Amino acid sequence: MKFYTKLIFTFFISINFLFVKADEGMWLPMLLGEATYKNMVECGIKLTPEQIYNANNSSLKDAIVALGGGFCTGEIISNQGLMMTNHHCGFGTIQANSSTENDYLTDGFWAMTKEQEIPADFGVWFLNNISDVTDQVLEGVEDGMDEGERNSIIRKNMSALKTTASEGKNKDDFAVQVKSFYYGNLYYMFTYNIFNDVRLVGAPPSSIGKFGGDTDNWMWPRHTGDFTMFRVYGDKENNPSSYSQDNKPLMPKHSLPVSIAGVQDGDYAMIMGYPGSTDRFLTSWGVKQAVDVEQPARVKIRGIKLDIMDQEMSKSQKVRIQYASKYARVSNYWKYFIGQSEQLVKNKVFDKKQKIENSFSAWYKSNGLDKTYSESLPLIENALKNSSKYTIPKVYFQEAVVGSELILFMLRNLSPRTPLFKALNSGEGVKDAKDDFLKAAESFYKDYNPTIDENTLAAVLSLYANDVPKEFQPELLISLNDKYKGDFKKVASNYFNKSPFKSFDLFKAWLTSDKLSVKMIEKDLVYQLKNEFLDVYRSKVINPSSNFDSDYKKGMRLFVDGLQKMGMNKASDANSTMRFTYGNVLPYDPADAVHYDFYTTLEGVMQKEVVTEDKNHEFYVPQRLKDLYNAKDFGPYARKEDGKLPVGFLSNNDITGGNSGSPVINAHGELIGTAFDGNWEAMSGDIYFEPNIQRTISVDIRYSLFIIDKYAGAKHLIDEMNIVTDRHLEEKQETNPASANPVPEK
Repeated sequence: MKFYTKLIFTFFISINFLFVKADEGMWLPMLLGEATYKNMVECGIKLTPEQIYNANNSSLKDAIVALGGGFCTGEIISNQGLMMTNHHCGFGTIQANSSTENDYLTDGFWAMTKEQEIPADFGVWFLNNISDVTDQVLEGVEDGMDEGERNSIIRKNMSALKTTASEGKNKDDFAVQVKSFYYGNLYYMFTYNIFNDVRLVGAPPSSIGKFGGDTDNWMWPRHTGDFTMFRVYGDKENNPSSYSQDNKPLMPKHSLPVSIAGVQDGDYAMIMGYPGSTDRFLTSWGVKQAVDVEQPARVKIRGIKLDIMDQEMSKSQKVRIQYASKYARVSNYWKYFIGQSEQLVKNKVFDKKQKIENSFSAWYKSNGLDKTYSESLPLIENALKNSSKYTIPKVYFQEAVVGSELILFMLRNLSPRTPLFKALNSGEGVKDAKDDFLKAAESFYKDYNPTIDENTLAAVLSLYANDVPKEFQPELLISLNDKYKGDFKKVASNYFNKSPFKSFDLFKAWLTSDKLSVKMIEKDLVYQLKNEFLDVYRSKVINPSSNFDSDYKKGMRLFVDGLQKMGMNKASDANSTMRFTYGNVLPYDPADAVHYDFYTTLEGVMQKEVVTEDKNHEFYVPQRLKDLYNAKDFGPYARKEDGKLPVGFLSNNDITGGNSGSPVINAHGELIGTAFDGNWEAMSGDIYFEPNIQRTISVDIRYSLFIIDKYAGAKHLIDEMNIVTDRHLEEKQETNPASANPVPEK
């Protein structure tokens, strides 16, 4: 029965490709069907499917990498392993290597020789192969089986597959993932080579790479040069390797040619990358919960944390550098949740979801499929309603409790299972455990400010005490609330006045003391709070809410299966696996009498400038950039149409978080830009795609090259690339346009 079900599901997948819209869907490259490819040709592509994805020969997929396994995407753009991604994707590395003496965040960084390149703190993953393992994963699964038993069999089968695929491989430079698609209706296995020697090559100053800051985030028109450059290294045999001075620049299987011929309205545009997460099959009940409860809570907590950080960052360059990356992480999704909630309402997504659900119900009833699908929507509705009481305590633990840096530090490093505890309890290996913990602490304290954390601790404890029902509050929190009459500022102040954790020097003295014992650690107030919060989270939130998870997953699996069979085809939700999206360069009309063109220019940067000496202002413009603009010294990167320097452009590609840094590729397989954002009006798009207004915002590659060449004077990097200067002549014969245009090679 299982195999038969899979055949039917796969049949409907292939049939439904006929209904794919060219501008929607994050598709697995190996599932490029004939009908989808026909749509891509109609959009303008000149490549064959094999030139996009080929497990055995060089193809576009060999130039696309997942940073750190998927937090961002990068693309290889030279035969010496040069990689481009977004500035905000490299922000952590830039920040980690910045200081008051060498402020790369403010001033930028450019390695003029390979010896000057700086080791990064992440590796890059190259995809080897994708294979359908649905039969193997579902082996032993029967219809009507209890969900717990079903999941146990699936986990066991997935583990066996990964073990077999990993045999003889080094876990540091090879990875295997088995992932679920369409809520457990299909499964695919992915294998990767991991190159852990990645080095920072160049980054523009934040006044270019983050121009517009939070104000412009998710907005169009956009004028942000959101790019940075790294280089991937391998060993002498071109194999994956950890950092070594003996390593050589990677010789990739494929690198993207770089086109400065320009983009025009209607041009074909394709994005390949590693989108992280979407929820396109979310039901109306899920939308209501997100809008009414979950997202407002996240926005509230993050807003308070941002205000606390900003207060201290504005006082000190050192603190600003320390917290730049942390602030950016909190801020990005603070505004994301604001925008998504707003657009879910404005775009009437709840109503659209209800319409889909009503159509689904009418379909299965009219086709006599009640026995198969009638329980799906009730399972989902009841699971969400019954688990709704756990939403606020879950969000507040994730956003508020773990928002305290010290609580998070203790969660990661201080528990009975950690090496320090085991060593102190046994009396063996104490020195080694302390030395290892000290190394971890040194990294933590490098970017730690006790005033920010004291104020954050006070705020998050107060938030939890006031906003979360008492049944989900730790006894210690309730006791402190009563003892201090709700004054958690005093709680935090008293603790930090005596705490050995408020500075590295105090911590080091505490850790290396011969008197240190488990009992001493267990007396620490924040350690006690950490333990009680964690116990409450597990016993009163996660465990009881998990009782409804199996019903929800079963309901979603049936619902999604039915949607596919009724002809409502969608790509599977993003899950940090390689996907491609295709469409065109397009403008859009966000509102009545409002039209947005598809590109921006350097003129817009100058129009947005706020004249200030503060180089950290969102709209500060560096003097050198103004000089180049005034001299119109744009080199070969200006628009041929009017001589202006392009900065950004729009396309109707479908992307989400994780796609940051993804290449925007033209019809011939050449790099034309770097994707970095979506647009405000369609921020509900992760839940419901809005084809008329959904747009991807990308840095025009000509602006990136201009900054590298003219602004930074790093022309040696341009010289590495395969630069394409002219637009391709249209083929006279259109019978098979793709075969005449192989992927250009260096």
